[in-house]
Amino acid sequence: MTATAAAVRAAVGAVVDPELRRPIEELGMVRDVQVAGETAQVGILLTIVGCPAADRIAREVTDAAASVAGIAAVELEVGVMSPAERQALTEKLRGGRATRTMPFGPDSLTRVVAVTSGKGGVGKSTLTANLAVALARRGLAVGLVDADVYGFSIPGLLGLVDAAGRTPKPTRIDDLILPPVAYDVKTVSIGMFLREGEERSAVAWRGPMLHRTVQQFLTDVFFGDLDILLLDMPPGTGDVAISVGQLLPHAEVLVVTTPQAAASDVAIRSGLVARQTGQRVVGVIENMAALTLSDGTTLDIFGSGGGQAVADALSSDDETVPLLASIPLSPALRTDADAGVPVVVAHPDDPAAQAITAVAARLAVRPRGLAGRSLPFNPR
Repeated sequence: MTATAAAVRAAVGAVVDPELRRPIEELGMVRDVQVAGETAQVGILLTIVGCPAADRIAREVTDAAASVAGIAAVELEVGVMSPAERQALTEKLRGGRATRTMPFGPDSLTRVVAVTSGKGGVGKSTLTANLAVALARRGLAVGLVDADVYGFSIPGLLGLVDAAGRTPKPTRIDDLILPPVAYDVKTVSIGMFLREGEERSAVAWRGPMLHRTVQQFLTDVFFGDLDILLLDMPPGTGDVAISVGQLLPHAEVLVVTTPQAAASDVAIRSGLVARQTGQRVVGVIENMAALTLSDGTTLDIFGSGGGQAVADALSSDDETVPLLASIPLSPALRTDADAGVPVVVAHPDDPAAQAITAVAARLAVRPRGLAGRSLPFNPR
């Protein structure tokens, strides 16, 4: 069977860029394809010099061309896009949206969910990371913004930190920032922008700098089309909470607490502040609830009832805020987090993993409503 250039181009063009998550033909990365006898000659263009995905793309393109019937050898030529080609690509990716504009406004089809807590140490970041992965495993396109600038921990929880403590730097295509991907979750964190050797240093910024950082995460980072964007918020009701309320007043809010009154009383305040900015509290998650031991007895180190107390306090005659889950204390949840592997992946049968997966299932079936929002097409 004689292979055709069209068949090879179709196979090569279907290769998906691992960072942009789109076929390379669609991105304009396939330059030329020719077939001479049983040899395919393929030329592709990388987006930038030193593209971190270069080896993977080259390997997958070669394999795709070789998979075509009648091809016995592949000659691959790899080049780099010109400035004009990169500009055309970035404009295409933005879909006509101007630079430095926020794609997650009221008209966006992406659900935005901010995960908050009244105080630190309640496991909010660990829950957010696992919830993001659980949603992605259900087939949703998920983005995750680590808005906890002072206490960023999402890269480590998702295994994006190597043994030397280094976090991968996002790839830049001109003024577009491509977030690293872990467990099919597109993730951005301030830890990815610190200079090498400063990953363990403290971030000491005042309010205006925090606002600009969160704004840049939402405008300059290219997440593509998302079903849901999660924000891991810092504890409390400070500058970042106010900034997110201003930038994303339509966001939904999940409040995380532990069962003890010292945490639940403060958690109520984070929900009230979110509501003052127009955001809607869609549920409460109680973490570190009672652990069932092997003999059937329960160990409630942090007491009980705090999650329901927060849900009741945030409910009103017009709206009921549900307690979405009581996630039990779990050794697996802790050890997996330290290892950079979400418990929903490493130990999906663990009671904590099952509870988080159940929350993801409830969130996944609640798409954003379309009422009152313009859609990206015109009737003819």
